Amino acid sequence: MDNCVQALSLKANLVASSSSWIEGKAIQQLLTTAELEDMIRVSGMPDLHPGRGYPVGAAFFTSQRIYPALVGNDIGCGIGLWQTSLKTAKYRPEKLAAKLQHANLETPLDEQWQDRVSAGKNEKEIKTAGFDAALGSIGGGNHFAEFQQLDEIYDREQCHLAGIDSGRLQLLVHSGSRGLGQHILQQHDTCFGHQGLVQDTPEFNDYVSQHDEAVRWAELNRELIAERFLQAVRSDGSCLLDVTHNLVTAETVEGEAGWLHRKGATPATQGLVMIPGSRGDFSYLVQPVVSEISLYSLAHGAGRKWARGDCRNRLTGKYQQSELYKTRFGSQVVCADKTLLYDEAPEAYKKCDDVIRDLETAGLIRPVARFKPVVTYKTGNAGRAGKARKPTRHGGEG
Repeated sequence: MDNCVQALSLKANLVASSSSWIEGKAIQQLLTTAELEDMIRVSGMPDLHPGRGYPVGAAFFTSQRIYPALVGNDIGCGIGLWQTSLKTAKYRPEKLAAKLQHANLETPLDEQWQDRVSAGKNEKEIKTAGFDAALGSIGGGNHFAEFQQLDEIYDREQCHLAGIDSGRLQLLVHSGSRGLGQHILQQHDTCFGHQGLVQDTPEFNDYVSQHDEAVRWAELNRELIAERFLQAVRSDGSCLLDVTHNLVTAETVEGEAGWLHRKGATPATQGLVMIPGSRGDFSYLVQPVVSEISLYSLAHGAGRKWARGDCRNRLTGKYQQSELYKTRFGSQVVCADKTLLYDEAPEAYKKCDDVIRDLETAGLIRPVARFKPVVTYKTGNAGRAGKARKPTRHGGEG
């Protein structure tokens, strides 16, 4: 076994080098999860960090049972990459940020979008209507939309096959099912607590049906977010990839059929994926190498280093608030929520380079290209009722 894959117990391993910092609480949560009924194996990624009872940045393989709590409240959360028609040579980060800041990107989509919403829901067989007002919105927590530019190419052929144009800005969108996923998890928590649902029972089938629709809802949400942002900056764009990292799917591992839960773990079986860093760090396009060692999964990002709520106290003496709106790259940050501005600061996250190094050393990826941020959007001045939103509970863990 590679020295970047640590065996923690008979059922648990961790894809991380000994030099990588992983919080002890996260490892304990991973080990505790490994002892759940019908749990076969668990695997922690290099971005592993503590969650609300269960770790984030991990994959969990069960037999005959699924655990909704292991998927979490943001069912369908994932990363989408769109290539824009904006030329990197002509953009000005400040001008781009100003357009986004005042573009009403958080209010419900107006009448001009309704045909697009209806068509998207029909195409993806989404019947639920109670959360339509949230479609096209990013949400709180670690969700974002970010314009990026290509910084370095490692595999020119793969870059070409992916359709990456070095002269164009890219748009990365990280969001999920918003209140819909929260609603589904709360329903099942109320009825069943955190116990698992036994395969082929009515409650199991009910959850799987709702879960699958929430995944499709989240995919549509990312599409609408991207289209909304592209419209705001008067750009066209095309989707290069979209990969979900909070979900449960039927899988076979080492010849055994079961259910693979991913909470902040990117599938390694769907082609190229993006692994983003913080707003002040690089993001990487990588080619996965499918492996049972990591339960066919990869890190979904850099992973938190500091808990939310601790960040403001840690950073207040180090930075003026105004300094947090610009990064070491000269990129701009759009975030009208002061708490979120501190909670999502680059210092609150691990270095993405370290995560990529561990995955590559473990033989799980081949880097294709590196991107750097231009404008990172969290919340704008023109939010709900013209006020900055408070961070929501749904959407912060994956």
